[in-house]
Amino acid sequence: MSAQTRQSIRRRVVGKNVWLSRADSGAHEESARLPARKINYEVLESEEAVGRAMLEDLEEYARAKRGDLVIILLGGRGAQAMYRLLSVKARTGEADWLLGRLHVFTQDALAPMRMDNGLSFVRDFERLLGPDFFRKVKSFTPMRTDAGDLEGELVRYLETLESLGGIDIFFLGHGPEAGAASHLAYIKPGSGARAEDLAGVIPISPSILEHHVSKFKAGGSAVTAADEAECRAATHILTLGPAAILGARRVVQSIVDAGTAPAKRASYRRFLEEEISEDARERARQLDENPGLWLRLHPNVRSLILPDVLEA
Repeated sequence: MSAQTRQSIRRRVVGKNVWLSRADSGAHEESARLPARKINYEVLESEEAVGRAMLEDLEEYARAKRGDLVIILLGGRGAQAMYRLLSVKARTGEADWLLGRLHVFTQDALAPMRMDNGLSFVRDFERLLGPDFFRKVKSFTPMRTDAGDLEGELVRYLETLESLGGIDIFFLGHGPEAGAASHLAYIKPGSGARAEDLAGVIPISPSILEHHVSKFKAGGSAVTAADEAECRAATHILTLGPAAILGARRVVQSIVDAGTAPAKRASYRRFLEEEISEDARERARQLDENPGLWLRLHPNVRSLILPDVLEA
């Protein structure tokens, strides 16, 4: 890590969690003044319809903006339908006008792990989006999980993201937690994330590993015994933080798997209904207890869900 980088990035430790932020950031104080917003969710009839809506949102944004776009890919089930559509368009050339302008990043990763592990998000993106997509996009920058210095690699990732002008569209899901709380990316309850935190390195639990393995197997990933053993030996998760989410120009959230992850129903309901305090200390406590609420502080969110998300 260079001397300039050490000066510009502040490292904050909360328990076993490490959070990275800009040394001159005043976002922590500013977050207490951000208005809490209601989420006007859209209920669509199928996972395929959600995928089409996500792709149409990306295309509409691209038509309205000149130059390149920076997007954050969503791992897991939420964006798979969009990725299948993009894969077809990449093979036909229909979306070349869009793909050639995209700088593509990932939002979280298990580490340490080989980049070609079948249980890595990168390998899943390659499977779903196909080689033509990655050949045609302007750049692809994953979080490196095979480096000896994970924090240093994460800082370099953040510098690349910043050099391209920041995030245009952040594709997000919604992860359920105990007590109907929720996580975004892998900003977990009790991890101490604050508004100025761009990214973090957080310890991983056996329950998260089990969920990750089962989710990827259910999604059709090809997983070898060696892949699974390496994945279960991972010790940390690299994740983008609240500052990256709040700094994105647009957030598109998708929730399509409440049928296989029923805890998302109560979690999403609490996310919609919880009253966010205007008191700075109480708001900070709420956000740490239920990180999904960070999305309620963003001014430009589209939340796409299936009907079963609203079932009791």
